[in-house]
Amino acid sequence: MKICVTATAGDLNAQVDPRFGRCQYFVIVDSETMAFEAMANEAIAAPGGAGIQAAQTMVNKGVDVVISGNIGPNAFQVLSTAGVKIATGAYGTVQEAVEMYKSGKLGETGASTVAAHAGMGATAPGGGFGMGMGGGRGGGGRGMGMGRGMGLGMQQPMPSQPQPQPQAPQAPITPRTKEEEIEDLSHMANRLEKDLEEVKKRLEELKRG
Repeated sequence: MKICVTATAGDLNAQVDPRFGRCQYFVIVDSETMAFEAMANEAIAAPGGAGIQAAQTMVNKGVDVVISGNIGPNAFQVLSTAGVKIATGAYGTVQEAVEMYKSGKLGETGASTVAAHAGMGATAPGGGFGMGMGGGRGGGGRGMGMGRGMGLGMQQPMPSQPQPQPQAPQAPITPRTKEEEIEDLSHMANRLEKDLEEVKKRLEELKRG
């Protein structure tokens, strides 16, 4: 079984990168032999559609499972349509994430875990830079830029080009209020802070051990 883990570097001891489309590396591991192939994520600098590009790359590589911290709806659609299993909530090193999945401690997800972030709007450059910097607060910046990019980028072409899209219902029909956006971003920031705390806690455990 070929397992792809999003990572901050290209080896088994690298930390899991909580992002999928904008992760730094993909480490593809043979679950039986633990032999691996590391490849830099070429979609990390894409102005938009990074999740789709990254997902298609993994489908082309023939991976059976993708392990990451979070997965967006566009990437989830591409992977699930191709029959690729998706496990989220991973932390620690690449090797630890694979072992957690193999032992059943890392469950598969049946839906995306973050809001749509196509990054097609005017805020896309800011979002991309925020994610490139990494970290919990950088991720928060990403969420704000990418979320609004989805609203602007997806709504405009739909009236003139109506097509049946599985993910179309997720595009906002009416603009979100300022209060709703603040609430969504607050939830995302809290979740990212918790993820960061888990990573720090695990890192300290590894240093002590």
